[in-house]
Amino acid sequence: MAERPETTVPAPVSPPPVSPAPVSPATAPDPTAPDPTAPDPAAAADWRATGERIDALIAASASGGAAARERSEQLVRLVTDFYGAGLTRLLDLVHEQGRLDDDVLAALAADDLVASVLLVHGLHPYGVETRVERALDSVRPYLGSHGGDVELLGVTADGAVTLRLLGSCDGCPSSSATLELAVRGAVEAAAPEVTAIEVETADDKASAPVVPVDALFARLHETAAAREATGSSWQRVPELVGLESGAVTRFAAAGVPVLACRVGADLFAFRDWCARCDQPMEGSVLARRLGGGPGDAVLRCPACHAHYDVRRAGACLDADGSHLEPLPLLTDGATVSIAVPTAVAT
Repeated sequence: MAERPETTVPAPVSPPPVSPAPVSPATAPDPTAPDPTAPDPAAAADWRATGERIDALIAASASGGAAARERSEQLVRLVTDFYGAGLTRLLDLVHEQGRLDDDVLAALAADDLVASVLLVHGLHPYGVETRVERALDSVRPYLGSHGGDVELLGVTADGAVTLRLLGSCDGCPSSSATLELAVRGAVEAAAPEVTAIEVETADDKASAPVVPVDALFARLHETAAAREATGSSWQRVPELVGLESGAVTRFAAAGVPVLACRVGADLFAFRDWCARCDQPMEGSVLARRLGGGPGDAVLRCPACHAHYDVRRAGACLDADGSHLEPLPLLTDGATVSIAVPTAVAT
């Protein structure tokens, strides 16, 4: 047998040292540039519309007959189950590696898109009671603007939620509207398995009847007719996403003139119309309430100089009974939505 020729492997050659190129000041990171890791409001709006789009496609498939619709629904179920199984396995693998700690779970739950996907597959790290409490936290600034608050008393095994109204909201004629407008989107998104809501008064002397969730909350795929029945329409308002503390802005949401401001971390919105002089409040600014603390802010009408307390539902400090018309706000960290009357919004 012929002897195999010996193969010579050349020794590795180290590359010549390269001096680092000087960094030009022009290429240094711009501290004022937008954060590329921040949530994209447009992307958030796109995935929120996915559910409505799927429903529309399934409904359109019905034109081919009952069999075509059934096949479309089966296809959606199979795809959903397939990705759900993959997501479950993914979390199992991360857990087996000891990486699924409290910090990771909190990050998953804090991301609106990820949390929604986890909810669909029953994989959300937090129970329904925790999610409902967090949803109520998101609307407390608005309830606080009425001088009120809401307390979660409990969630039953069949998904019924019991709430108690506190402060000025208790017994207020607009209490039901406050719940319907300010709470519905937050609770529905956080805990779609909730079946009913029971509202109690602060003194526990009487309880309102159980209100079916279908009467208060609109699903993501609700029709325009269903929105009309609620008397309001949620409109996304990108104008408020980056509003700084102490700033006041005016804009229109679905034809409704809006006056909005931020006090600290809290956003407040009102219909842009002075209750005393019946004029728009163009040029209005925030000021500290006389004798109040840092967070006691008032809006001043440039035309008649009336002062409105933003944390007390826009109550006028100069005329008893007068107040601005507050508009509920909801935010998920990436987008802000405002509730406007359907009659105007449409």
